Amino acid sequence: MESNHTFLYFAYGSNLLKERLQLKNPSATVHCVARLKDYKLVFGNHKGLASDRWHGGVATIEHSPGDEVWGVVWRMNVSDLESLDSQENVTLGAYSPAEVSVKTKGQELNCRTYIMNSCVYAPPSPQYLKVIVMGAEQNGLPKDYQDKLRAIQTNMYEGPLPMMAELERARRAKERSERCAEA
Repeated sequence: MESNHTFLYFAYGSNLLKERLQLKNPSATVHCVARLKDYKLVFGNHKGLASDRWHGGVATIEHSPGDEVWGVVWRMNVSDLESLDSQENVTLGAYSPAEVSVKTKGQELNCRTYIMNSCVYAPPSPQYLKVIVMGAEQNGLPKDYQDKLRAIQTNMYEGPLPMMAELERARRAKERSERCAEA
């Protein structure tokens, strides 16, 4: 993976958005944008159990020759590994960590990622998809891939999502600290 103190993590879902990933994993820094060949992005729930956090299907990847998934490679401290595994519900068996080889500017990187177990397909909530699109924009994923993300059909959920309020607080706090640093 990397040196003894850090590892590379390939994010393709809500963890594309820096504020989302850094809520529980403060060491995460962008390493690069990368592409995972022969996989596709899908949405679903582990064993069909809807996500309380997102009220709809959540992202995973599955092998699909000829397709590709774009994402962000994050460099993270090993000290955040337990937190990341917890966020991905590894101990509950919802996701399994996997080692994937991603391509970036003529280079291949081995990264940790997560793949859902026992996925039952389900559309994402509009809010969850918005977080993914925001992360894709924030990190400059290819425009055609961003358009593909925006075209994904949602479940039209309109209720409250505490996670969205938490992300908005994190974004506002970041903006305030940036303004203070400029002053």
